Amino acid sequence: MSEPTRAVSFHATSEGLSVEEAVRLPRLAIESVSPVVENGRFAAKATVGRAVKVDAIVFSDGHDKLAGNLLWRSVEAEDWQAEPLESLGHDRWHAEFVPGEAGRLVFAIEAWVDVFATYCDELEKKFAAGVPVELEIKEGEALLREALENASPDNRGKIEDVLQRVSAGGSLDDRVYALLDLELRRIVRAGEGHPHVVRSDLYPLDVERVQAEFASWYELFPRSVTDDPERHGTFRDVMDRLPDIAAMGFDVLYFPPIHPIGRTHRKGPNNSLTAHEGDPGSPYAIGSHEGGHEAIHPQLGSFDDFRELVSAARMHKLEIALDFAVQCSPDHPWLQEHPGWFSWRPDGSIRHAENPPKKYEDIVNVDFYADDAVPGLWIALRDVVRGWVELGVTLFRVDNPHTKPMPFWEWLIADIRQKNPEVIFLSEAFTRPPMMARLGKIGFSQSYTYFTWRNTKHELSEFYTQLNEEPWRNCYRPNFFVNTPDINPYFLQHSGRAGFLIRAALATMGAGSWGMYSGFEICEAAPVPGKEEYLDSEKYEIRPRDYYAPGNIVAEITQLNRIRRQNPALQTHLGFKAYTAWNDNIFYFGKRTADLKNFILVAISMDPWNAQEAHFDLPLWELGLPDDATTQGEDLMTGHTWTWHGKTQWMRIEPWNLPFGIWRIQTQ
Repeated sequence: MSEPTRAVSFHATSEGLSVEEAVRLPRLAIESVSPVVENGRFAAKATVGRAVKVDAIVFSDGHDKLAGNLLWRSVEAEDWQAEPLESLGHDRWHAEFVPGEAGRLVFAIEAWVDVFATYCDELEKKFAAGVPVELEIKEGEALLREALENASPDNRGKIEDVLQRVSAGGSLDDRVYALLDLELRRIVRAGEGHPHVVRSDLYPLDVERVQAEFASWYELFPRSVTDDPERHGTFRDVMDRLPDIAAMGFDVLYFPPIHPIGRTHRKGPNNSLTAHEGDPGSPYAIGSHEGGHEAIHPQLGSFDDFRELVSAARMHKLEIALDFAVQCSPDHPWLQEHPGWFSWRPDGSIRHAENPPKKYEDIVNVDFYADDAVPGLWIALRDVVRGWVELGVTLFRVDNPHTKPMPFWEWLIADIRQKNPEVIFLSEAFTRPPMMARLGKIGFSQSYTYFTWRNTKHELSEFYTQLNEEPWRNCYRPNFFVNTPDINPYFLQHSGRAGFLIRAALATMGAGSWGMYSGFEICEAAPVPGKEEYLDSEKYEIRPRDYYAPGNIVAEITQLNRIRRQNPALQTHLGFKAYTAWNDNIFYFGKRTADLKNFILVAISMDPWNAQEAHFDLPLWELGLPDDATTQGEDLMTGHTWTWHGKTQWMRIEPWNLPFGIWRIQTQ
């Protein structure tokens, strides 16, 4: 597609303009383009195979009809692809397209005065009012002859046919109807000039594969995949767990750091300051004489074992995700090789990591802006990621990215994804909302959220709604982890099996991506008294488990993941809407696709101990149905089906059976 004949910058001001400059300013205005993040400073997020819906305000002076295109292309391409804009009325315009592959795209809005549509509008109004239109018909003939010169061979026949009908002297009605033919308008628009054409700025889109928006994460410590706390688990042990993890419906298997663990100030059980012989230490104290971030803890296995694990996981349709924690133990080789990459205290001692009043004696942090660290440290960390990508790792959970420089992440993620656009970065940032959003803007594919601490109906409704609205929907994808090795939520500590089912339903139904840390399926909840931490935390010791212990929720998790795969409405956090249930203990909402062909209703009791009842509204108005309509309901957990009559219905939720209901609604 050719460039617009009068592309004009939108940054001009009216101060000191000459008349010649004023004449060159755009006659049409393009405003409020969406999805756009900070006026195009950052790329809005998009997903392969999911329509990108673009909206804009486009208007001009007078009553001329306008037309326009949504233009898009990859940043490397020269030619634009185009989709006509559709008028929604009140100067609002819309178009959409579906990206076919991952990578960086740009898009723009182009608009112009549609001469023939303006002519048709005036002709139609005058003819309907009984005004003589013979002169207007002659004007139409002139426009068609002009259009004929620029028409493609496929379209010339239609224009010639209309010209013949108009000039043949038939009835006035026949000639007018021929000129007002809708197909003729489309053909003429495709070939006519674009007077007063103007194009918006270019806006970037970061298109990622589906797993950036829809995935189920399962976290485990490979060293704990053992039947004996005295025997360190290995990658080969993990291979034996793959069938069970895949059978539960997970597609990402995530490991905390798998690197050599330092011995200096190694932590003992329950984060004690004294470790005894045989204590494995925290995997977040990365690095020893055996290697650093590029190495594998020798008790886990070899690189060949790791490659075999990656291959075996793929056979089970699982991808391996690794933790990228930018921190070191005092034994990390970099302290000897590159002391200038670290912060040192006035007495010559190393500065340990701190989050006052907490102090991490077994960890030291790098200094990104030390004189000796730029650019060597940055490149070394980039090369660590690149090395694991070459070994088949396609996802990275990044530890505390909000405590590292934002420019570093913006550069590293763009650098990795330029060559490997399939790589996904998950931000583990529990911090201020502006920082969490900013990490999404600079490239993180998805993020941990404050979902873990949203427990009431009001809190959850407000939180889910916010994630569906701008600016969050354009720059931030949530991953609803129900627990982590660092977070044993207070709600789970005392709510029993029903509480675990409640949180699993909230996560799987509320977000496209969700995750759980192993032990959740057997309802592990013993805390350090008064803290959101696990007693006998796996971060400091090897912890074998019986994953099918009595009271487990493996079957329910499996079904929840199956429901997600079978219903497109549940494969994104978008499409959420809270509905009315007359009970503050029941969180009732819908998830639906844009075309409403997949419409899921979810009711979750916030009470893990008592039965809850409520009348609730079926959202018949969204389906264009009257209040007395008949619809079909299907319970997606049990397969039970029934018929609903009317809008107002009644429910009872018993937590000792199942503390939630998931229903697919269909019209007859």
